[in-house]
Parts: sequence; structure tokens; C-alpha cells
Amino acid sequence: MMSVIAYLVFCIYTLALVYITVYCLMQFNLLYHYKRHKNREAVPLRPAPSPENELVLAGNAADDHYLAATDLSAAAPEEWPFVTVQLPIYNEMYVIERLIDNITSFDYPKDRFEIHILDDSTDETVEITRRKVEEYRAKGFNIEQIIRKDRQGFKAGALRDAMPYAKGDFMAIFDADFLPRPDFLKNTMPYFQDEEIGVVQTRWEHINEGYSLITKLQAIQLNVHFTVEQAGRMRGDYLLQFNGTAGVWRRQTIEDAGGWEADTLTEDLDLSIRAQLKGWKIRFLEQIGSPAELPAEMNSLKSQQFRWMKGGAETARKMLPTVWRSDLSLRQKIQATSHLLSSSVFLFVFITGVFSVPLLFLFGELMEVGVDSKYFAVFLIGLLSIIAVYYVANVEAIPQGESFAKSFFKFLFLFPLFLALSMGLSLHNSVAVIQGFLGKQSPFVRTPKFNIKNLRDSFSRNKYVIRKLSWTTVFEGLLALYFAGAVIGGIYLENTMFIFFHLMLALGYGTIFYFSLRHLSLK
Repeated sequence: MMSVIAYLVFCIYTLALVYITVYCLMQFNLLYHYKRHKNREAVPLRPAPSPENELVLAGNAADDHYLAATDLSAAAPEEWPFVTVQLPIYNEMYVIERLIDNITSFDYPKDRFEIHILDDSTDETVEITRRKVEEYRAKGFNIEQIIRKDRQGFKAGALRDAMPYAKGDFMAIFDADFLPRPDFLKNTMPYFQDEEIGVVQTRWEHINEGYSLITKLQAIQLNVHFTVEQAGRMRGDYLLQFNGTAGVWRRQTIEDAGGWEADTLTEDLDLSIRAQLKGWKIRFLEQIGSPAELPAEMNSLKSQQFRWMKGGAETARKMLPTVWRSDLSLRQKIQATSHLLSSSVFLFVFITGVFSVPLLFLFGELMEVGVDSKYFAVFLIGLLSIIAVYYVANVEAIPQGESFAKSFFKFLFLFPLFLALSMGLSLHNSVAVIQGFLGKQSPFVRTPKFNIKNLRDSFSRNKYVIRKLSWTTVFEGLLALYFAGAVIGGIYLENTMFIFFHLMLALGYGTIFYFSLRHLSLK
């Protein structure tokens, strides 16, 4: 009987490891495309005289989908495309003034863009926004505050319902925590001269990356997505995505793809897939950064993660059958499947962690029938692959304004902590993924913004701080004890095969539990 249990545990653990390894290899495939075409990418956007206002091809002529922008400032103002800038907000009293001030600083011709604040707020934000809109309207800006009677469909609903009011042929979208630079529109709009381009997405930057360990570790993950993943998918001719903000849509693309739909929590990913299946292309601009604020406290981070993970699973459930019925090539379908199922890797990380503990105590049974601990060495290929991906994204890809040595040693210190934090989030994210695949409905829970830019700023008295203890937080504390016990058990049994894995799991769950409780109690 004990041997049967040992085999069962071993099989479940191994299958979870196989899934994680395949995911890591798919990420390595994106790294391959990212590095392979790196030197053939367009030069960074810089204004250069071009009276004819024509597109300039950069890099290898065979890769003519890599386009460098021209200087549209040479064109007459009436020749610039008219843009509607949409700012969907909900209870953003701490950052709304900063956002509006920033958007009105665009150096785009004032009569060639309009600003629509899609205000679903239920607090003081409504009045703050109204006063700010009146201020800039008096200065000659085309700016409106659009208020719906109800918040049906949340962000997707707000974008959908605002379309009839928009005059632009292009929609630039920014969340409340973003601070795009004045030349954002001048740097992005030239790409739409390619009539196949339906979306232009810029890279997220982090205005408060150095605020805390939590923000530093978030930046590590986002840097991967906004270099290796997005650029790798584009260069490999795979499906990529609009990230919900800091990008521009062609209006025709939105309409052709069926418009914004609110049946998932990641309406951006959903519409991106539908648009590309219609033949539109997404152009990712790694060289253009859009600064934004990272969640600075643990429960806000968890609410954001829950929305992204559940929404990803919902979109996979919705769109995977369509992807496989499409005319995409087999390799495109496989990579799109990996993309849409990426949130589910947390479920398998959770399974691997939980089942590694009984496997530790049952491994003696398996050794008696010929299972060797060296068997697990094959799965190191996945770990090495993911290390390479994160190294390139965080040390090589993004200019840090610091020496290579400093970037390297910072990565060497932070990456193991990032892995531990990711493991610690696996229970929380697994719940989100399961709910997404089961089709369980839940509201769009916004990520609170605190207007934090440096170490002097604080979120402790912010009214949007989440103060409700969830059951997952309690279980995270119990799992920290579970894996700490496994470390002790491994030492007692003189079996150190899993000791580093269990140490990282105990550290990860313990850190998540500690900061969740600490940030709940802030006054």
C-alpha cells in the first residue's frame, strides 16, 4: 500500500515538473527569437528631418515589419491623425490630478487630440476630476469627464460605452498610475502609417522601483514581459498582446475585432487575440518607455495578481478553441497556447511544492524499486532556461544607468528572492486560475494607487489600502510552517534533496504572509 502511495505522489510531482519545464522551454524559445533578431531591430525613435513624411525602413530589408518613425513634426498640424486619449478611472483621488496634468503636457497639436476621462468613481475623485477638467477646458483643451449611470462591465464596459463619444480614429489608453512622456503620441503614431498595424504598445517603466523589496521584485517580472516576452513574440511572428495601458489602438481594429467585451478580467488580452486572428498586427516598442507606479503594499499586489491570473485563465477558456480553429501555423498555435496558459504555471508550482514534502518521506520506498534521485537532474534544464530569460531581461536588455557589475550583482541577489516570492504567491494565484477555468464570476477589483514615487512617500494612511484578511493569507502562514517542517524533516532523515527548494518555499510563503498581515494592520 505504501508503495502505491509513493508511486502516486511521485507521478503527480513529476507531471507537475514536466509542465513547469515545458513552460520554461517555451520562454527560452522567446529568448532565442529576442536575441536572434536583436541587431535587426529598428533604431530608437529620434526626430529626424523628413519633409516627405515617409516611413523609413530600418535594419535588414527582409524584416520590413520593423519600422523606424519619421519626423511628423514636419507635417502641417491638420495632417496629424486625430487621437482620443481615454483615461478609465475608478476612485483614484490620490493620482487623478497627476494623471491629467501629465496628459495635457503632450506636445501633440492641441487641436488634434481629445481627452476623455471615463470616470466610474464613487468617492471624492468625481469632484477632483470635475475641477481639473474645468481648469484645462478653460485653457483650451478638448477634455471631458464621462460618467456612467452604473459600472457595468467595469473597465471593459467603460471603454465600450465611451466609444460613441470618441471622435478619434486612434485610441490612446492610460491607467491612472501612468505618466507617459510629452512625446508619447509623436513617437507612437508614425507606426500606424503601416496599415496592417492595429495596436502600438510601449514598454512599462517603474517610477518607484526602488521603494521597497516588493517593488524591486515586481520590476524583475515586468522587465521580462516587456523585453523578452513581448519583443520575442513579435520577432518570432507569434501572437502578442496589448497590456491594457500605455498603448494606442486603431479604432477600426477595435471595431473589426468585435469591440471591448467584459466577460473576462483581462479584456486587453482578449481583444488582442481577437484582433490578431482578424489579421491585425501589434507593434511592440521596447525602446519607448512609459513610466508607471508599482503596487507598494502586499495586498494591492495580490489583488492585481488575482485579476491578471484569473483573467488569463478566463481568456484561455474563451479563446483557445478559436485559436486552434484558426489559420495560424502550428508553431504559432503552440506558442499562443503557452501564452494563454501562462498563468496556470502557478498551479503546477503549488502542486510541486505541496507534493514534494510527502515525496521526501516516501522516497525510501521509491529507491527500493530503482528510482534514483539523479532522475530529477533532467529538470534543471527548465531552471537554467528561466535564469537565462530573467538575466537577459534584467541585466542586458534595459539600460539601468549603472555599471554592468552593479546590475549583475543586484540580479544575483534579487533573483533568488524573486523565485521565493513567486512560489509564495502560488496558492493565491492558483485559486485565481482555478476560478477562471471554472468560469466563476467575480468583480473587477482595482489595484489601489498611492502616488508613491520615493522612500519619503507612504501608503499607510491611504483610504484604499485593503484591510480584509482572506482565507488564502491564513493558509499561506500554514504553508510557511509546513515547508519549514519539511526542512527540519529533511535534516532529520539526512535527505537534503529538497532542502533548498523547501527553504525557498518557507521563505516565500512566510514573506507573503508577513507582509499581508503587516499591511492589513496599517493605520
